[in-house]
Amino acid sequence: MKKKILVVDDEPNIRDLLREELEEEGYIVDVAENGEKAIEKYFSGDYDLIVLDIEMPGMNGLEVAGLIRERKKDAKILILTAYSHYKYDLSSWAADEYVVKSIDFTELKEKVKKLLS
Repeated sequence: MKKKILVVDDEPNIRDLLREELEEEGYIVDVAENGEKAIEKYFSGDYDLIVLDIEMPGMNGLEVAGLIRERKKDAKILILTAYSHYKYDLSSWAADEYVVKSIDFTELKEKVKKLLS
């Protein structure tokens, strides 16, 4: 059975690109444009992994990760951000993996595969 991923990013082009890249890897991919929608979709769907941007208007990705972790301890969470300094922020520890955005999706795909295997 195909694994289902929720991708959360406030930039439409990034969401579309991530969806395309992950679907090419054989995953079912759904998207959300902000933290509030992510929480709503995550808890009403049955996702195997959530990929979260940090910098978003309203609820940021670290807040979303924290809320998900509180309610679902075994959730698989991957932070995908343009900012490497968040890796050392204690609140980012709610995530299982941390990837800095790049035009090369190799690291992201490897971490997704590892989390879902």
